[in-house]
Amino acid sequence: MLSPIARARITHFAAMRALARHGVHHPVARALLSAAAGAAAGAYVAGHRVFDIHTAPRRKGNHT
Repeated sequence: MLSPIARARITHFAAMRALARHGVHHPVARALLSAAAGAAAGAYVAGHRVFDIHTAPRRKGNHT
């Protein structure tokens, strides 16, 4: 079984790919966006922070 954070990341990536391929008006893209939102909410309820899902790449020399 996947952790809530892994589930949120996987569904977010799938939604992103569907949006890039089909656009925002496609039913599959909308369904995946809904699933990603639900998975993100589940991860948040489980105690994960929002930036745990959307990790930004660290810049060289950025130690904050």
